[in-house]
Amino acid sequence: MSENPKHSLSTTPESSRPSKIPKTQDHSDQEEEEEDKQQQESSMSKNPRIQRYLVAIEYIGTRFSGSQQQPNCRTVVGVLEEAFLKFIGQPVSIFCSSRTDAGVHALSNVCHVDVERISKRKPGEVLPPHEPSVVRRAVNHFLQSEGDITVIDVRCVPNDFHARYKAQERTYFYRLLSGSEPLSTFEKERAWHVPEKLDLYAMQEACKVLVGHHDFSSFRAAGCQAKSPIRTLDELHVSEAPPTPYFPSISEKKQNNSSTEDSHACSREPEIDLPIDSFSNSDDEVGSNGITDLGFGIRRRHHCYVVTARARSFLYHQVRLLVGVLKCVGTGELTTSDVERILNAKTVTAASPMAPAYGLYLGCVKYDLPRDA
Repeated sequence: MSENPKHSLSTTPESSRPSKIPKTQDHSDQEEEEEDKQQQESSMSKNPRIQRYLVAIEYIGTRFSGSQQQPNCRTVVGVLEEAFLKFIGQPVSIFCSSRTDAGVHALSNVCHVDVERISKRKPGEVLPPHEPSVVRRAVNHFLQSEGDITVIDVRCVPNDFHARYKAQERTYFYRLLSGSEPLSTFEKERAWHVPEKLDLYAMQEACKVLVGHHDFSSFRAAGCQAKSPIRTLDELHVSEAPPTPYFPSISEKKQNNSSTEDSHACSREPEIDLPIDSFSNSDDEVGSNGITDLGFGIRRRHHCYVVTARARSFLYHQVRLLVGVLKCVGTGELTTSDVERILNAKTVTAASPMAPAYGLYLGCVKYDLPRDA
């Protein structure tokens, strides 16, 4: 889906605060779980000879047209199903815990698959299920030519365990690189390059407005199929992190350790995420020609900021719309009061342009896994 154009802010008075929704279970979760119950049961394996596996995968989203199966497109599910077909010799259906758009990466997305192990030498003979370690090695063998997707974990689960509906929470990360220098080749399509300086403290204050139980209609893209825009955002936070790849020299390490000790000794305030200047060399001394003197062949590093968003479930494009607003707060285009007005407006037309897909990472999916699985 194309990104939304930038719209004017709602005219809701600045004094109004974001409406607070009584904290109960999200209406959307209740309704959608009831509606999907039949689908969940239909996807459950009825054959006791079939083993259900929970499979965790990591991938670079650049060359994928999203995670879900699509005709004539390279997708995460499509590539994974093809690898399983080569492994066990029969087609399988894979169900993902979280759907990711084209260009979105995953440090750990989770899916489940049902496998009936049938002898290749004696067709029709059913064999005991493969051990999870065997599944991981075999599938990765058939994925190695892809170059951008890997199985990182496999576990046996009961036949009624569903990767999507059993998920308790999902965590996303979004990377922004701030600085006037062109983006490094190593960072292309791995982060959102923002040429302007970003105010970390202002972004952190804006997060306080958005975290919690709200009607997130202003952060819900057109085409969202959720029954309700109400969601509980358990965590929304911005912190500074080392730009990658980052290879500090011995002198830099000593300087960083010294700076850290000094900052702890002098600080009387509680520890918060402050800009970590040692991660960036953009503030080094400027020469007479007005250019930072780093030595020949040494590129200036960007300031790297990571937005962390954690919730049981998210609306369509919710994280990218949240990041779009936080970025505008960081550059000074919006204030915390503006963020309150956007949230109260309850329409996506009030929000800032959506952040691009390539800076977004699905970090992890949390489950209460059965111990005897």
